[in-house]
Amino acid sequence: MNKALFLDRDGIINIDHGYVYQAEKFEFNQGIFAVCRHAQELGYQLIVITNQAGIARGMYSEQDFLALTEWMTAQFIKEKVIITDVFFCPHHPTKGQGIYKIACNCRKPEPGMINSAAAKHNICLQQSIFIGDKGSDMQAAKNAGIENRIYLHGKYSDDESVTAHRITNICSAINHIR
Repeated sequence: MNKALFLDRDGIINIDHGYVYQAEKFEFNQGIFAVCRHAQELGYQLIVITNQAGIARGMYSEQDFLALTEWMTAQFIKEKVIITDVFFCPHHPTKGQGIYKIACNCRKPEPGMINSAAAKHNICLQQSIFIGDKGSDMQAAKNAGIENRIYLHGKYSDDESVTAHRITNICSAINHIR
């Protein structure tokens, strides 16, 4: 079985400016490439797990998201980092529009995206790691059985209900990836 470093996107890979869907507004977090290279060197597959409520709210389309994702993964390749896959949830249970207004099992804190990635890529979740910046990220990882959780805290409230390594900058994640 494989092991994975699961990464939330907004707030972890890029600075969370709110509903980012254009390359010119996508700003990589300082240190994210080094963290990912380190994990890759240790044999982790890199998988992005991201809620994209902006799709549900009608702020941008799935095609906009996919175009940005293609651009983002190309930037990682330039940095000698391979993103194995990207899973996204376009739904929102209360603020979604049309087909996107549903309660689903893929929107974090539900573990659906993580479980789908594990099945698709033959991943052992007990050997995997999740890095996120919200309680819902940590809860999704816990719900999926990922014990090594890294919580970049500071922007969002942290009720400390989920056990995690708490860090204040993304570069510190390297200390918890073995």
